[in-house]
Formats: sequence, C-alpha cells, structure tokens
Amino acid sequence: METVWAELRLMQGVVAAVLLSSMIGWERERVRRSAGLRTHMLVGGSAALFVVLGETLITSFGEADDQVRFDLIGILGAVVSGVSFLGAGAIFSSNKGEGAKGLTTAAGLLATAGVGVACGLHFYVLATASTLLFLFTLGVLGQLVERSHGRGAPEDTDD
Repeated sequence: METVWAELRLMQGVVAAVLLSSMIGWERERVRRSAGLRTHMLVGGSAALFVVLGETLITSFGEADDQVRFDLIGILGAVVSGVSFLGAGAIFSSNKGEGAKGLTTAAGLLATAGVGVACGLHFYVLATASTLLFLFTLGVLGQLVERSHGRGAPEDTDD
C-alpha cells in the first residue's frame, strides 16, 4: 500500500502540468488553432511524466549499480526534441506555400512542455508564473499585434 501512496505523490507533478497546460490549450482553442486544449494538456502532462519517471529511475537505481547510467539532462533533451518535432509538424502541415504559419502554435507547444518539465521537477511557482506569462503573451500581446496590423479579432487570422 505504501507503493501506491508513493506513486500517487509522484502524480502531483503530472496533474499540475495537465491543469496548467489546459490553460494554455484553452487560449489556443478559443482562437481556433489546430493545437488546442487536448494537445496542450497531453504535451504538458507527458513532459512532466517523463521527468518524474527519469527522476524516479535515478533515485531508485542510480546508486545501486554504477554500470547503469541515468541522465536527467538527456531526458530533458529528448522531451525538447520530441516536442520540437511535433511543432515542426504543426508548422509544416499549415504551410501551403503561403509563408510561415503555425510558428506560434509550435512555440506554444514548446512552452507547454517547459511548464510540464517544471511541474515534473515540482517547481510549481515557476510553472504557474510561466503559464501566466505565456497566457499574457498569447492573449494580450496577440490582440495588440492584431490591432496594430489593422486586422480583426485573433480568430480571424493565422499564426
């Protein structure tokens, strides 16, 4: 039973990541972008899960056998590479010879992964403050940019 409670404590980071990522995803869903609520929740939650798993492997097996090597930095690199690949797909699939589109979506996915990593490391204040900063960037600054370009509401334009 103690193992179950220990694993539930590990879930705190994943749950926090999913909740914070949902805020970013909801903003993207609100302006009708291709990567919305569920995508951002999955990216943030899985980034946190990979970090939690890596940290658990290091603490459980890292000192038991010096032949086994665990590298949390390597896990972070893999998360960034995976999300960057996903973001490149978002850019590529939305770019049909009309210039670069989907860059904000790709950047939002990378930012969401960063929030997930912070939650996985149990840096909840950093993750929350970063989420609020990203929401400000996407929402308020996005609207200011749209108005300065003489366009309508953000949902009328592409990334």
